[in-house]
Amino acid sequence: MTTVRIPEDWPATEEEARAVQDELRTRLILDEPGPPPGTGHVTGVDVAYDDERDVVAAAAVVLDASSLDVVAEATAVGRVSFPYVPGLLAFRELPAVLAALDALPCPPGLVVCDGYGLAHPRRFGLAGHLGVLTGLPTIGVAKNPFTFTYDDPDAPRGSSSPLLAGTEEVGRALRTRDAVKPVFVSVGHRVTLPNACAHTLALTPRYRLPETTRRADALCRKALRETYSV
Repeated sequence: MTTVRIPEDWPATEEEARAVQDELRTRLILDEPGPPPGTGHVTGVDVAYDDERDVVAAAAVVLDASSLDVVAEATAVGRVSFPYVPGLLAFRELPAVLAALDALPCPPGLVVCDGYGLAHPRRFGLAGHLGVLTGLPTIGVAKNPFTFTYDDPDAPRGSSSPLLAGTEEVGRALRTRDAVKPVFVSVGHRVTLPNACAHTLALTPRYRLPETTRRADALCRKALRETYSV
């Protein structure tokens, strides 16, 4: 387990954080297709909080994209690096997530975030922010549509509908199980939306949520528990 140190130049105010978002958003790459589904590595990242102790634990779990077997995993625990502000959650999570990724013994390949990319009020959610900082291809797969609207996709697995901010498509509502509530996919960095949806389907052979998210969620919660176990 890695102990996280907050970078000295990390934003301390909402104004500073929004200025960072504005600058980094200009570096997004949205016209690369990304790696083909089922090839190489795919890595899930997630975080868990202990609000009473002001601590966050992050996990990164690398899967073989073909078999979905675990190849490697790493965790990182540290102090929460930014107050809770809607639209700026990446600043709370990224130092720990970056530390967990850095601790991996192998390249992560595509990174799947439990959250948003372009489907964000400022079009720069965690997946985009992480992608720009690392240069890795990233996507966001969220459990809910945030503030955006969508028509319910058809019932069969693989059906989708646009996730909309007004008339702008910022992602897709994607059915990963027959007649089960969809997940909400958006691109982060260096991946197209159709490819992000294809990866999401490849990662959901049995459950609504991607295997990357399921495994990273379990691991970060375990890391948080073990931090204070005697």
